[in-house]
Amino acid sequence: MFDKAKRVFETPTRYQNFIAGQFVDATGGNVISRESPAHGQLVSHYPASTRADAEAAIAAARESFETGQWTFSYGGDRARVLRTVAGLIRQNAEELALIETLETSKPLDAAHGEVMFSAELWDYAAGAARILAGDSHNTLGEGMLGLVLREPIGVVGIITPWNFPLLILSERLPFALAAGCSVVVKPSEFTSGTALMLGRYLKQAGLPDGVCNIIAGTGDPVGQAILESDDVDMVAFTGSTRVGRAAIAASAGNIKKLSLELGGKSPSVVFADCDLDAAVDGVIKAGTINMGECCIAGSRLLVDARIADAFQVRIAERLQSLRMGDPLDPSSRIGAIINQAQFDRISTLVRDGVRDGARIVCGGDPDNHSGLYYPPTVLADVKPGMAVAREEIFGPVVSVMQFETLDEAINLANDTEYGLAAYVWTNDLSIALSCSRRIRAGRVWVNSALAGFPEMPLGGFKQSGNGRETGRYGVEEYTELKSVHLQVGLQSERWVEGA
Repeated sequence: MFDKAKRVFETPTRYQNFIAGQFVDATGGNVISRESPAHGQLVSHYPASTRADAEAAIAAARESFETGQWTFSYGGDRARVLRTVAGLIRQNAEELALIETLETSKPLDAAHGEVMFSAELWDYAAGAARILAGDSHNTLGEGMLGLVLREPIGVVGIITPWNFPLLILSERLPFALAAGCSVVVKPSEFTSGTALMLGRYLKQAGLPDGVCNIIAGTGDPVGQAILESDDVDMVAFTGSTRVGRAAIAASAGNIKKLSLELGGKSPSVVFADCDLDAAVDGVIKAGTINMGECCIAGSRLLVDARIADAFQVRIAERLQSLRMGDPLDPSSRIGAIINQAQFDRISTLVRDGVRDGARIVCGGDPDNHSGLYYPPTVLADVKPGMAVAREEIFGPVVSVMQFETLDEAINLANDTEYGLAAYVWTNDLSIALSCSRRIRAGRVWVNSALAGFPEMPLGGFKQSGNGRETGRYGVEEYTELKSVHLQVGLQSERWVEGA
């Protein structure tokens, strides 16, 4: 793999947009160049798309939707296309994983696992395309039959972030396609490679031209054009809560539907009766996976006061053995941070936390490491009002707080504007059920961290967003319901007398 990476360093990959079934450069030919965060070498050139490119992609999606070739196609035909794409993702898994590792700096094994899970999502959506259905009502009287049709919502814009480029797109795109929608995709300008590669697979799988269009570029103008367009009926956006608010404002023109997966400040709640070894491992995984650049990262560690000190020590000891380094090295578990701006934000929040009274248990010393590598960090003595306890850090930083009772634990878990995920560690079934029911989060893991299945929905409570992706709910998200009142036989009553 090092040899393949070296070839990319020598000749960075140049990608093209995918519009109306054609691979094209951006208007004017400008490009966005991407360096590997871990290696400081150019690895990719993406089209720097303009508003004109976005409008062309939207027009292609609109035309394809209105013709109905995909919109009203047989679900089995849609399933075959999606299943073929799943197979192509698997066939090209090594290449896709290398692209993601070079562009994001996530460890190669993690990238490969995400690629393979992405294929699972395409497979699941293929099955869902066959069973998407409406309803009927045969209880409306002798002369009336009611039909409830579930129809594709129309043209969907999908705007994805840089932290899980292929995976987050695969949680949305195949489900929108399964529903019969036409789509315009805008990946992050930092990590567009694997999204643009999907265009090749969709073409090879036989997707009709214009049904899916993929364009690289920045939020302004490309993302803004998608959000503002009256020809886009829905936007699925994944990113920060701050940008999510801007998306809501920009979508007001035609009152388009929004599905938003936004920020998180997820708690790992550890009770004294838990399996401590499993909890230590799970807490570390939830807090440091993808360098902590994860919206469902367990960045708040809430620990039973009876075991808090000992638990912190065990976490710190285990983190010392967690290798940080070149993501191409199979032994590395922590890669580099995505860019300098994010690295600086992490450093600032940790420094501010210490200034406000937090204590560094381990890590917090980025100056002792070269490049954009931020060491896994545990902050103790954190108070709920501190910025490190409230703001999404998006780095490998865990803030520790203590609780005395179950109610206090649940109140601490809910003491945030976010509600994306939660992790609970206990062997007491009553505690597990109480936390699962009372913590306001879209996903709750009990004695597990980050186990994922295509069948299960994902999404957020509160300011973590709205809507649900994946599972059967994920296909339904991209549909509208239509009621049909079907008169059976002749009407016995007339509105106009004598008619």
